[in-house]
Amino acid sequence: MATPKSLQATLMATPDETETQLYEALHAGDLDRLMAVWVDDDEATCIHPGGPRLTGLRAIRESFEQMFREGARVDVRPMSVRRVTLHGCEVHHVVERIRINEPSEDGSPSIVFVLATNLYVKTPEGWRLQVHHASLGTGREHHEGDAASTLH
Repeated sequence: MATPKSLQATLMATPDETETQLYEALHAGDLDRLMAVWVDDDEATCIHPGGPRLTGLRAIRESFEQMFREGARVDVRPMSVRRVTLHGCEVHHVVERIRINEPSEDGSPSIVFVLATNLYVKTPEGWRLQVHHASLGTGREHHEGDAASTLH
């Protein structure tokens, strides 16, 4: 059953509430709930680790449809969220802990860490996700101040 737009707005009264909805929808493999967190804007943008820039809700929806079809759900947990508040928007820098369905060489669950930036904007319907940009991190949990090699 779909949640009415007005109820969704009350559920996403803050960027943190919207982010909670985002990660719960990913974990549940709930495409409709996931798409409800996105801003209704042709410039909505999503970049999956190693993937191209997807612009517009149709392209974003298709990418998550494929992801859910292949794995049913994404076992992702946000960690170490850093927040920057600007006029009418908030940026969250997140370390995502993702459990991969395939076990590692020693038989334990495979865990990867992804570094993500989520941009939330204030709309008349509440806070919505405008941009999700994720890139593959290291094979271990990132800690503030860790030295890392960079391309730029």
